[in-house]
Amino acid sequence: MDEDTPTGELTLRTLAMPKDVNGNGDIFGGWVLSQMDMAAGITAGARAQGRVATVAIDAMKFIRPVQVGDVLCVYSHIQRIGRSSMAIGLEAWVLRDRVGSRQKVTEAVFTFVAIDAEGQPRPVEG
Repeated sequence: MDEDTPTGELTLRTLAMPKDVNGNGDIFGGWVLSQMDMAAGITAGARAQGRVATVAIDAMKFIRPVQVGDVLCVYSHIQRIGRSSMAIGLEAWVLRDRVGSRQKVTEAVFTFVAIDAEGQPRPVEG
Protein backbone atom coordinates (compact mmCIF):
# COMPACT_ATOMS: atom_id res chain seq x y z
CA MET A 1 0.00 0.00 0.00
CA ASP A 2 1.16 3.53 -0.78
CA GLU A 3 2.76 5.22 2.25
CA ASP A 4 0.70 8.35 1.49
CA THR A 5 -2.60 6.46 1.35
CA PRO A 6 -4.49 5.44 4.50
CA THR A 7 -5.62 1.83 4.86
CA GLY A 8 -9.30 1.31 5.63
CA GLU A 9 -12.40 3.46 5.72
CA LEU A 10 -12.53 6.98 7.18
CA THR A 11 -14.42 6.32 10.40
CA LEU A 12 -13.85 9.39 12.57
CA ARG A 13 -12.68 12.93 11.94
CA THR A 14 -12.07 15.57 14.63
CA LEU A 15 -10.06 18.70 15.38
CA ALA A 16 -7.18 18.68 17.90
CA MET A 17 -7.85 21.49 20.38
CA PRO A 18 -5.66 23.41 22.88
CA LYS A 19 -7.40 21.73 25.88
CA ASP A 20 -5.90 18.39 24.79
CA VAL A 21 -2.18 19.32 24.97
CA ASN A 22 0.55 17.93 27.20
CA GLY A 23 3.41 19.87 28.80
CA ASN A 24 5.34 19.89 25.52
CA GLY A 25 2.48 21.54 23.63
CA ASP A 26 1.63 18.38 21.66
CA ILE A 27 -1.70 16.56 21.85
CA PHE A 28 -1.79 13.88 24.58
CA GLY A 29 -1.27 10.34 23.26
CA GLY A 30 -4.21 9.29 25.44
CA TRP A 31 -6.50 11.66 23.51
CA VAL A 32 -5.41 10.07 20.23
CA LEU A 33 -5.89 6.60 21.72
CA SER A 34 -9.42 7.58 22.83
CA GLN A 35 -10.33 8.76 19.32
CA MET A 36 -9.00 5.51 17.87
CA ASP A 37 -11.01 3.48 20.41
CA MET A 38 -14.19 5.30 19.37
CA ALA A 39 -13.49 4.64 15.68
CA ALA A 40 -12.74 0.97 16.33
CA GLY A 41 -15.94 0.67 18.38
CA ILE A 42 -17.98 2.11 15.50
CA THR A 43 -16.49 -0.43 13.08
CA ALA A 44 -16.77 -3.37 15.47
CA GLY A 45 -20.34 -2.49 16.50
CA ALA A 46 -21.47 -2.23 12.90
CA ARG A 47 -19.94 -5.62 12.06
CA ALA A 48 -21.28 -7.29 15.22
CA GLN A 49 -24.68 -5.64 14.74
CA GLY A 50 -24.85 -4.66 18.40
CA ARG A 51 -22.92 -3.96 21.58
CA VAL A 52 -19.17 -4.46 21.71
CA ALA A 53 -16.45 -3.89 24.28
CA THR A 54 -12.73 -3.19 23.92
CA VAL A 55 -10.74 -6.10 25.36
CA ALA A 56 -7.21 -5.35 24.16
CA ILE A 57 -5.05 -2.76 22.47
CA ASP A 58 -2.20 -4.36 20.57
CA ALA A 59 0.74 -2.90 18.68
CA MET A 60 0.01 0.77 19.41
CA LYS A 61 2.65 2.77 17.59
CA PHE A 62 2.97 6.54 17.88
CA ILE A 63 4.81 7.71 14.78
CA ARG A 64 4.78 11.50 15.12
CA PRO A 65 3.05 14.06 17.35
CA VAL A 66 -0.37 15.56 16.75
CA GLN A 67 -0.48 19.34 17.05
CA VAL A 68 -3.18 21.83 17.97
CA GLY A 69 -5.14 22.69 14.84
CA ASP A 70 -4.52 19.35 13.13
CA VAL A 71 -7.54 17.49 11.80
CA LEU A 72 -7.24 13.92 13.09
CA CYS A 73 -8.67 11.35 10.66
CA VAL A 74 -9.00 7.77 11.90
CA TYR A 75 -9.28 4.97 9.32
CA SER A 76 -10.34 1.47 10.30
CA HIS A 77 -10.64 -1.98 8.81
CA ILE A 78 -11.47 -5.42 10.14
CA GLN A 79 -8.35 -7.60 10.28
CA ARG A 80 -9.83 -10.75 11.81
CA ILE A 81 -13.17 -12.10 13.01
CA GLY A 82 -13.39 -14.88 15.56
CA ARG A 83 -16.43 -16.47 17.19
CA SER A 84 -17.15 -13.47 19.42
CA SER A 85 -14.14 -11.21 18.87
CA MET A 86 -12.80 -8.95 16.15
CA ALA A 87 -9.41 -7.36 15.54
CA ILE A 88 -9.75 -3.86 14.12
CA GLY A 89 -6.77 -2.31 12.35
CA LEU A 90 -6.51 1.46 12.75
CA GLU A 91 -4.47 4.27 11.30
CA ALA A 92 -4.63 7.86 12.50
CA TRP A 93 -3.62 10.53 10.02
CA VAL A 94 -3.60 14.31 10.36
CA LEU A 95 -4.16 17.20 8.04
CA ARG A 96 -1.64 19.70 9.35
CA ASP A 97 -3.16 23.06 10.28
CA ARG A 98 -6.57 21.84 9.01
CA VAL A 99 -5.59 21.98 5.32
CA GLY A 100 -1.92 21.04 5.11
CA SER A 101 -0.14 17.85 4.17
CA ARG A 102 -1.56 14.48 5.26
CA GLN A 103 0.73 12.51 7.59
CA LYS A 104 0.29 9.20 9.42
CA VAL A 105 0.69 9.76 13.16
CA THR A 106 -0.42 6.52 14.85
CA GLU A 107 -1.32 2.92 14.03
CA ALA A 108 -2.74 0.15 16.19
CA VAL A 109 -4.82 -3.00 16.42
CA PHE A 110 -7.76 -3.01 18.86
CA THR A 111 -9.57 -6.23 19.82
CA PHE A 112 -13.29 -6.08 20.57
CA VAL A 113 -15.74 -8.70 21.76
CA ALA A 114 -19.43 -8.72 20.88
CA ILE A 115 -21.56 -8.68 24.04
CA ASP A 116 -25.22 -9.28 24.85
CA ALA A 117 -27.55 -7.18 27.05
CA GLU A 118 -25.99 -8.70 30.20
CA GLY A 119 -22.45 -7.91 29.06
CA GLN A 120 -21.62 -11.54 28.25
CA PRO A 121 -19.77 -12.53 25.05
CA ARG A 122 -22.01 -13.50 22.13
CA PRO A 123 -21.27 -14.72 18.60
CA VAL A 124 -20.47 -12.10 15.98
CA GLU A 125 -23.43 -11.88 13.61
CA GLY A 126 -23.13 -12.66 9.92
